[in-house]
Amino acid sequence: MNRLTNDERARVVACLVEGTSQRAIVRITGIAKKTVARLAVELGEACERFSDSVMHDLPCEQIQCDEIWSFVGCKQANARDGGDRERGDCWTWIAIDPVTKLIPVFYCGDRSGVAAYRFLMNLAPRLRNKVQLSTDGHTAYLQAVNAAFNNMRVDYGMLVKLYGEGGDGKYGPGDVIGARKDIIRGHPKLDQICTSHAERNNLTVRMQMRRFTRLTNGFSKKLANHRLACALHFVHYNFCRIHSALRITPAMAAGLTDHVWELSELVGLLEAEEVQLAA
Repeated sequence: MNRLTNDERARVVACLVEGTSQRAIVRITGIAKKTVARLAVELGEACERFSDSVMHDLPCEQIQCDEIWSFVGCKQANARDGGDRERGDCWTWIAIDPVTKLIPVFYCGDRSGVAAYRFLMNLAPRLRNKVQLSTDGHTAYLQAVNAAFNNMRVDYGMLVKLYGEGGDGKYGPGDVIGARKDIIRGHPKLDQICTSHAERNNLTVRMQMRRFTRLTNGFSKKLANHRLACALHFVHYNFCRIHSALRITPAMAAGLTDHVWELSELVGLLEAEEVQLAA
């Protein structure tokens, strides 16, 4: 069976992490679409396993959380009742350390309290220290934080935005006319109750992953592929991409690595698993 060389894999990955669609990658590289799609899935799975193994005992002192909307297959209004439950609106829950810019965990699902619980239950064991947690005013966080951090100390503050009249109701509410900071648990510092870094990261996600670009046909067709694309993006973001404010990668700032990863090292996650399977 013909296999891509390491250089060919790196070329495909370079396009994927810069927000290029799979069909565009086919036109650029001349590699078959099925091959591109298979590489995206297999490398995404390797990145997912790598993140689960390395994201532990993290020295974060602050965490901001937010959710970003996308859809799988079709928008929720067009999803058939009783059909495939994975089709429709999809929310990606993302946690970010505003100091190191590290993204320790994400979760793809709906916007329910169950999704918030699963997201935070994955986050809490990865943290070494007591943290100050900041979220927006989404009520699903309230019970989820208490459940996930039941036996851990956490200072939790919620930034509740106040909206005025206006807005077209399609892509967002009206203009923000103010915000209040609510202390929910512990003793969070008021000046650190903030979600600005998490919201700015949402822009990076939409710019760097074609599946999140609005008003295009690049959306995910399967929830699993959507999740694996996120896994690839966040490993690249954490280990390969130099943050403009830090001048190093988030993984270096968090002490997870001592150098900027090349794309060949990212591809090497998959190659190492292939060698183990062949042995």
